[in-house]
Amino acid sequence: MKPSQEQEIWMYKHMLISRFFEEEIEKIYMEGKTPAFNMANGPIPGEMHLSNGQEPCAVGVCAHLNPEDVVTSTHRPHHVAIAKGVDLKGMTAEIFGKKTGLSGGRGGHMHIFDANVNFSCSGIIGQSIGPAVGAALSRVMQKKSGVAVAYLGEGAANQGAFHEGLNMAAVWNLPVVFVIEDNSWGISVSKKASTAVERNSDRAVAYGMPGEHIKGNDPIAIFDVVGRAIERARNGEGPTLIEIETSRLAGHFMGDTEGYRPKGEKEELFKIDPIPTMTKRLAEVYGWSDEDDRKLVEEAHAIVDEAIQYARDSEYPEPEEAMDKVFV
Repeated sequence: MKPSQEQEIWMYKHMLISRFFEEEIEKIYMEGKTPAFNMANGPIPGEMHLSNGQEPCAVGVCAHLNPEDVVTSTHRPHHVAIAKGVDLKGMTAEIFGKKTGLSGGRGGHMHIFDANVNFSCSGIIGQSIGPAVGAALSRVMQKKSGVAVAYLGEGAANQGAFHEGLNMAAVWNLPVVFVIEDNSWGISVSKKASTAVERNSDRAVAYGMPGEHIKGNDPIAIFDVVGRAIERARNGEGPTLIEIETSRLAGHFMGDTEGYRPKGEKEELFKIDPIPTMTKRLAEVYGWSDEDDRKLVEEAHAIVDEAIQYARDSEYPEPEEAMDKVFV
């Protein structure tokens, strides 16, 4: 399954928006946190997990989805949220803890929720799986259209929820696709040190579902493999497990010194940064010019700048609002 030129440009645009967004968030996050790092300080307190380098995993999947399809993501969610069409202004305000945020500033960056496009995420490892399986089951029981996609990291494939979720999805033949973003590191533990199999996609056979492994952090290859899996799900042919080889260009969280990485590893990853790789592909395949690129880059920056300004200008919630919408 090959993307059209329009789809490739869409993917590239959303990769740019995601990268520019996180570059701005990274700068703002560090405000008030230097010279001595304290994650409680600054306009964005708490932990921050960036997804730069993993943008292909988002666009290659979400290019096949529509608002009625459900996506559940991880604690590293920005790239997927942007590709799924989450309201960027509302998401940014949520990250800033503002009352105009998607959840009124209550959730923060690891608990982004946008019902308009059926997107949610969780800060708990492996907890994207159960809600996606449940969403897929609800579609079947209600005879509604739509598929579910659960994102997880390679470390989460060692959680019990992973095996329970895959088993249930297979037993009930549910329209769900499990997408593992394999960036080689579960916090500071390498995949080789934590996982008995070389490829988590090989585990699919134990649950009677197809398993696919995608090399090279390539959005075109991802589009192809995921497109076929989504088509299977929509046709009532059940779940698929997909593992994507990708790159985490930042630390596990902001402030991570990354002393566990082998010397030279990050430098090598930046040499295969998927964004300049995609720029080159568009030029070679479609004659994408420097002027075309300049215009799209400017558009992506403008979208991000507008969202950031909206969040900065928004008001914080009043203290007495803390218990609103909380069930007690």
